[in-house]
This record gives sequence, C-alpha cells and structure tokens, in this order.
Amino acid sequence: MGDEPSITRWSFEDFKIFYAAKFGRKKLEEKQQDGTNHQVNSGAIPNGGSSNGIINGNGNVKSISDLEQSEHQGRTGVAQHPGVEGRLKKPLLPAYDTAEMRTLAESLSRDIVRGNPDVKWESIKGLENAKRLLKEAVVMPIKYPRYFTGLLSPWKGILLFGPPGTGKTMLAKAVATECKTTFFNISASSVVSKWRGDSEKLIKVLFELARHHAPSTIFLDEIDAIISQRGEGRSEHEASRRLKTELLIQMDGLTRTNELVFVLAATNLPWELDAAMLRRLEKRILVPLPEPEARKAMFEELLPSTPGKDDLPYELLIEKTEGYSGSDIRLVCKEAAMQPLRRVMALLEDEQELVPDEELPVVGPVLHEDIEVALRNTRPSAHLHAHRYDKFNQDYGSQILH
Repeated sequence: MGDEPSITRWSFEDFKIFYAAKFGRKKLEEKQQDGTNHQVNSGAIPNGGSSNGIINGNGNVKSISDLEQSEHQGRTGVAQHPGVEGRLKKPLLPAYDTAEMRTLAESLSRDIVRGNPDVKWESIKGLENAKRLLKEAVVMPIKYPRYFTGLLSPWKGILLFGPPGTGKTMLAKAVATECKTTFFNISASSVVSKWRGDSEKLIKVLFELARHHAPSTIFLDEIDAIISQRGEGRSEHEASRRLKTELLIQMDGLTRTNELVFVLAATNLPWELDAAMLRRLEKRILVPLPEPEARKAMFEELLPSTPGKDDLPYELLIEKTEGYSGSDIRLVCKEAAMQPLRRVMALLEDEQELVPDEELPVVGPVLHEDIEVALRNTRPSAHLHAHRYDKFNQDYGSQILH
C-alpha cells in the first residue's frame, strides 16, 4: 500500500483510468501488436491521429504515460509538467516508506509558505538590536557559509520573546524574506493530533520536511503552548510529555549536523518554557516595546501630515504613548483616522435619501483634537509585565555589549 496514490486526492474518473491502465495494459499492448488501435473522435486528438490511451467521462484522452505520470505524482506529491519553465528541482515531499507518514507530511506541507513573505527589514521600525542579532545568527551563515564552520557553526535555535504586538512574527518573516528560505509557519494546531502517537510523528515529519527543503526556517509561534515546563503539578498528560520529548530530540539533532535548518520560536511568556528547551534555543533575543524614535517613525508613516495643513502633533503622540506596543500604536492611528469619517457619516445619516457614490462628500484631514480623542480612547495592552521581560533578558537573553 506504500506505493498506492492517495485516493482522496483523485476524482472517480481518474481513479477508474488509473486502474484501467494498470490492469489493462497487457491487453492494450496485445492489441497494439496486432495492429488494432482504438478509434476516437478526431476532435479529441490533435492532428487527427490515433491514441494509445483511454477516454474518460469528459471525452478527453489520457495516455498511458500520463497515467504513469499521475501515479508518480501520487507517490511524490508533486506534478511534473514537461516543457514548463521553472520546474521544481525537488519533489514537494521526500520519499516515505508508508502511506501514513506521507499523509502526515501532506498535512504539514499546507503550512509551508512557498512564496516570499515579502517583509523587508525597512518595514520594521526600530528593534535595531534584535535585527542585528538575527542577521548575525541566521542571515550571515546562509550568505557566507565559509566563515561559519567548526566552533563558529551557526545557532540553530533562536527565541524571540517580548510583550505581545511588538513585531516578533514580522521579524521571523523578514528573516525568511532576506534569506529566501523555505518558511514553515507552525502553530500548536499543526503538530497536535487527537490520535495517539500522531503528534510526535508530526514533529519528526516536520523536521524531515525542513531538511528536505533546506535551507529552511521553522517558525514556532507561541511556543509556550507546545512546550511549557514538564511535569508541573504532576497533572501533565502522557501525550503531551511524548510530544515535548520528540521536539527536544529533533532540536538536539539539528545542533549536531551542518544542515541549514533554523528553528525560530516566539513567545510572550518565556519564563514558562522548559529549561531543556531554553538550552536548545541558544540565541534568546528580547523584542522590546518601541523606543521614541521608532514610535515617531510609525506615526509619520501611518498618519502622514496633509500638505497645506498644520503638522500633526507628533511630539505629543510620542510623549503620550510611552509603554504602547506597535499594535497599540496602530490602533491609536486608526482611531484618529476614524474621527473625520465619523463627522462625514453623521452628515450622511441626516440625509433622508441615499446619496450616490459619485456625490459622497470628501473625508477631511485628521485634526489636532482627533489625536487627543484617539489617545483618550486607546489604552496600552502590553506594559503590564515589562519588568519581567527585562529580568528574563538579564538572566537568559543574548545582548550586544560594546
């Protein structure tokens, strides 16, 4: 059964054609030797020629070579299109011995971001220390592998920790964009299964896929949901312990090889991670709340000043948003931009009749008082545990010391 294609990915007609070709091939070859060919409608075959194939329910002809190609596609998970530019050099899935492992690999392959995430370093305001440490840990070893050998072999595990909404996921996507690596965006739902034994198999298949597509980046978002401290309160389930153990074994195997597979993990609760996982996440980088310069750059990009109007009070915004995360700042800008629209909507609500689209009034610019209203209506959400992140960074974090 290991060589059979997955039936669920075929239509009934394809299934019928495949078995007709597999079990009826000898009959077709005998007819071909006797000089007898199947007569088909000339409109279904180019140049009005004969066909050594089978007609499906739609009247189209599938040849034996096409069926063999479809069978190969079922085994490898990738279609081969002869003559098409940019053919994949590797099949999507490595060769597996069993259909069960191939099915698990197919489910994980949906989490591969095949295109570029298209997040540039410049689109992330501030966080210069975090960017520098990530470039040193991941980008440079891929660009200049000659220097990163022996003792200087690259770090395989990187932890991004900090308050929510500070840009940890954007940093991971920027790494994948800069390095042009295969990006595995993995969450707890990707590797946790209700079937006994499948969770640890999913972890193993994930790392096999990453090695197959190397150089690759495995991004484990909210890793504290997957591998919190083991055995806490003796209430941990056996399946959870097996999942954590398999993840630790696979990450330990990465550090002993030269394959360019990086594990990027992000968490808002780094103090809840297991100590063994902290050891394997060798580079631990704090992603802090934005500095005043970063907040100013965000406000200037999200709320640009209108030409011919008074400049917006950026200094007031910077002063009043101490302790705000990047997502909080975006909410402030959104709330400020809504104020002119609310004034227009109030006018439209007073009209008795529906105003056509071409006659709708123009939304005015954001005013000084709109900024003050937005600041009163939007409160910070990520400043509660700032001191705990600083303490964790002092104890375990990777820092740049001059």
